[in-house]
Amino acid sequence: MIFHDTFPTQMAVGKYLVSPLAKPQGEGQYAASVSIRSGSGSATHDRVMRFSGLFDSAASALQYATEHALGWIKERSVPACA
Repeated sequence: MIFHDTFPTQMAVGKYLVSPLAKPQGEGQYAASVSIRSGSGSATHDRVMRFSGLFDSAASALQYATEHALGWIKERSVPACA
């Protein structure tokens, strides 16, 4: 990964570390992806989501990726009905 071509940010959400990423795709457009990490050491789990749409700004791509990560986390935090 070339860090000067990407715009990383991170935020802790409960037991998860959310790292959205906006990567330049040329002509002023950006691709969005997000890593959702939990656990530590050999028990670390990292889910990566890559999204197919392109965005007109890095901020829009980061916002989209973050919103989807938060939605994924929220789905997992809702208690199951018995």
